[in-house]
Amino acid sequence: MPPTALSDVARTIQLSVAPVFLLSALGTLLAVLSARLSRIVDRARALADRLRASDPAHHAPIRSEIAVLMRRRGRVNLAIIFATSAALLVCLLIACAFVASIVREDASHLVAALFIAAMAAFIGALLAFLTEIRLAVSSLRLEIDG
Repeated sequence: MPPTALSDVARTIQLSVAPVFLLSALGTLLAVLSARLSRIVDRARALADRLRASDPAHHAPIRSEIAVLMRRRGRVNLAIIFATSAALLVCLLIACAFVASIVREDASHLVAALFIAAMAAFIGALLAFLTEIRLAVSSLRLEIDG
């Protein structure tokens, strides 16, 4: 490989470091979201068991909590979809940068578009996560007040 080609690949690797940090952040966020989803599902199953075993007169508060859990599950699922989409877009961005470097094509517009799309998906994931957190906090307040 000629020195200029090697330096081009080295530069592409250097430029890929920032997106790799973004991938790390997305991986961490996905782990947090997966843990929250697991806890929501476990709590919903426990409440469903309690619902089956309880007197119908006590069903209303259990059903109310299950309804909140289902809303939270929807938000976490949406956040997971957005975060996974962002991670895939970052992977495509890195791959496009390397392919463009190898074939010596200008892919700056494509790489920029992929980065903007990844950031939009990441923002969507964070907003969905925020709404799930707000639902969780507001439902806790209801349990304490009720």
